[in-house]
Amino acid sequence: MKKNDIQHKVLERFLKYISIDTASDPESSNQPSTNKQLDLSRILVDELIEMGVKEVALDEFGYVMASIPSNIDEHTSIPKIGFIAHVDTAPDASGKNVVPKIIENYTGDDIIINDSTILKPSEFPELSKYIGNTIITASGDTLLGADDKAGVAEIMTAVEYIMKNPDFKHGEIKIGFTPDEEIGRGVDKFDVKKFGADYAYTLDGGEIGELEYENFNAAYAKITIQGRNIHPGYAKDKMVNAIILASEFNALLPVEQRPEFTQDYEGFYHIIKFDGTVDLSTIQYIIRDHCKDKFQEKKSLIEESITYMNKKYGHGTFSLEMKDQYYNMREMVEPHYHIVEIAQKAMEMADIKPKIKPIRGGTDGSRLSYMGLPCPNIFAGGHNFHGRYEYIPLESMTKATEVILNITQLYCK
Repeated sequence: MKKNDIQHKVLERFLKYISIDTASDPESSNQPSTNKQLDLSRILVDELIEMGVKEVALDEFGYVMASIPSNIDEHTSIPKIGFIAHVDTAPDASGKNVVPKIIENYTGDDIIINDSTILKPSEFPELSKYIGNTIITASGDTLLGADDKAGVAEIMTAVEYIMKNPDFKHGEIKIGFTPDEEIGRGVDKFDVKKFGADYAYTLDGGEIGELEYENFNAAYAKITIQGRNIHPGYAKDKMVNAIILASEFNALLPVEQRPEFTQDYEGFYHIIKFDGTVDLSTIQYIIRDHCKDKFQEKKSLIEESITYMNKKYGHGTFSLEMKDQYYNMREMVEPHYHIVEIAQKAMEMADIKPKIKPIRGGTDGSRLSYMGLPCPNIFAGGHNFHGRYEYIPLESMTKATEVILNITQLYCK
């Protein structure tokens, strides 16, 4: 396998992987949350074994782990480096029966995915960066699945290159594929000690060049509002409409701290679900901020608002379930900042200008960093994740594969 074969191989794998529905399910208490994720995991195990990777395993929780021994003098001390991606896709949009569309030599015009879904450079200006590239979208009825099957395909293609080129020098390499990242449970049962890496990288970022070692602190809040339903003809001074109260609660939160009004390091409150009747309503939020103090302030405002509404409408009208989900990995990665610098150098070697920026989200790497495995995040190449407008340039996937190989070599120097 030569380097000019990488583009063909990564495309072939990506198209194969996105054809498998692997959506995770936040309502399931199982791990993995959906058995269909294992359909892809088993394929990855078979492919790794076919490539000649010896230590390959799929465990009961849906984790695929593999190890490639060092081919450098055993007396040379080289860190063990891991590469990780997740097999599940977000439940926000269907991942079933994905039909890819491939636009070769993109001209910069609107991309008509279907009659109701059009990628317009006027709305998505980053498209202009990819004139001349091959753009891959879905059919407009599903998401594409580049988050994170692009990362999976890039890692697998790098593994194939390493296995077919014995002269390519490398230390011990660890490969991991996780389930349920999209529902915040990707590493709930991940055995860091068993994985055996000193440092790792997730291939789960966005556009080409992204390199991230900061992410949101994250919490989830579910608020239940108990109303009182009375026949509307006789409701005066008796009815308590839980739908109205839910709307009033939402209005207490700062409008300017909604996702659609924030960027960079700015945090937010994001209402993600509402279920309601007059008698009983629930609202769900995700709460995000890079700054730990501001994160605590946001959670405190939720609690104070609950107290205020209960004083106004009666004790027990509002109840709150709130829990932290993950934390900013910066605190865990900065003491090992050389792993960021190596990724930066690996991108420059591939003629990519690194874009070191905070993640406006989270990755498996954020939690792994707190579990003792410092784990920055590298671009996988896609845009507009989790919906019908998702797309990825093929050339970005090819470059991500090159970056993996470059990182591997840099640790040998």
